[in-house]
Amino acid sequence: MAVFTISLEPVIHITDEQFYELCQANPDVKLERSMAGELIVMAPTGGETGSYNSEINADFVIWNRQTRLGKVFDSSTCFKLPQGGDRSPDVAWVVLERWNALCPEQQRKFPPIAPDFVLELLSPTDSLEKTQAKMQEYMQSGVRLGWLIDRDNRRVEIYRLGQPGEVLVAPNQLSGEDVLPGFVLDLETVW
Repeated sequence: MAVFTISLEPVIHITDEQFYELCQANPDVKLERSMAGELIVMAPTGGETGSYNSEINADFVIWNRQTRLGKVFDSSTCFKLPQGGDRSPDVAWVVLERWNALCPEQQRKFPPIAPDFVLELLSPTDSLEKTQAKMQEYMQSGVRLGWLIDRDNRRVEIYRLGQPGEVLVAPNQLSGEDVLPGFVLDLETVW
């Protein structure tokens, strides 16, 4: 299983609506679009990665049900980022007030909003460099906090808006800081 990047520009320009329609017409294929307009065809995750994604997402859902501070999204949600690109983080979270400011049609399609928080869990088919570039796209679009978890190397890269990145080696837990108040991710379920 691999990830393929197809450079369409300058041969053809796909509008936001055309990209949405392309995704709807091909529901069995996970597509993203980079800020540069590249079409990214992604393989489905394997069982191991899918299980870890579910475990992590469950922690966010439980915390969010208790706090009612926002909306949690899984990896099947594609966000239309303000700086360009259509991306699907493994976990995303948006403050409730920002989510509610979107009209119903914007909420139904690819929400034109940068999540407040994103998480990417590196899978065996992911390139670290390309995933780091994806994290930079999130930050350039206004994401306030991002985590890139590399299970194989037991590393976490923390991205904060307007700050240099931080790398943690084999941490036991991650704090949601002021973006996700009171949230702590226990990494024992991931390692």
